[in-house]
Amino acid sequence: QVQLAESGGGLVQPGGSLRLSCAASGSIFSINAMGWFRQAPGEERELVATITGSGNTNYADSVKGRFTISRDNAKNTVYLQMSSLKPEDTAVYFCNAVGLTAWGSTFGSWGQGTQVTVSS
Repeated sequence: QVQLAESGGGLVQPGGSLRLSCAASGSIFSINAMGWFRQAPGEERELVATITGSGNTNYADSVKGRFTISRDNAKNTVYLQMSSLKPEDTAVYFCNAVGLTAWGSTFGSWGQGTQVTVSS
């Protein structure tokens, strides 16, 4: 079992910044990729950003230049630095990780989600 624990959400004014964190724990051998997704009310869950173990990143067009994803492989933790936040960034943000367990099986895990609200 691999668990993901997110933190850092909250209420912020337009133009403000927030930093999300997500730590993976459990029987982990390796994590191939980690990422952030978000889901607004009545909308589908969408990709925000992903990062591989070697540091290759991918961003949704809507967040390019404003959000930065990074990871600390030693801590099995991924971060999302969000700047110049807009009301349309309001959503529940979910962390995701895929990799191998200590027993050699693959895993794909989701966090419980953290609410980000951008409003004046």
